[in-house]
Amino acid sequence: MKNLFFTLTFLICSYTSTNAQTEGLDVGDIIPDIDLPDTKGNVVSLSSLRGSLVFVDFWASWCGPCVKEQPELIKLYQKYPNKFLIYGVSLDSKKQAWLGAMAKLKQPWIQVSDLKLWDSPVVLNYKIQAIPLNFLIDKNGIILAKNVHGSKLDELIKSLTTAN
Repeated sequence: MKNLFFTLTFLICSYTSTNAQTEGLDVGDIIPDIDLPDTKGNVVSLSSLRGSLVFVDFWASWCGPCVKEQPELIKLYQKYPNKFLIYGVSLDSKKQAWLGAMAKLKQPWIQVSDLKLWDSPVVLNYKIQAIPLNFLIDKNGIILAKNVHGSKLDELIKSLTTAN
């Protein structure tokens, strides 16, 4: 089963690295850019992270399932130091709730939000209907996986980071 997973991962990576030419939200597409302010008001674009494996995590402080999976992301982030980045996109509308959740969860990665909740242009551009939502993208901004969680995310990151 693991061999099949790694073979499929390799084939997806090979396919996406040679055939991805369009921007979109499907595996193999180039992910649309995001330009949102971080907690200090500095705009951090997703495209500025090109050259790294990036996990894009759409979440909010009021989303129970989102908050529940944050400790697992922290473990992965610590397990693979300097192997991948996390770009958290909050759909919060209240800055104090967002900052409070980040402090409580001890998220060490990039966090951005325009605090517009469902009215954010990012929500429209990404066609977000529910969260949590995530994308794993390669160093060229190509989507490798969508809505991957837990042990599957761990296995995927491991296979992608040990191959390099």
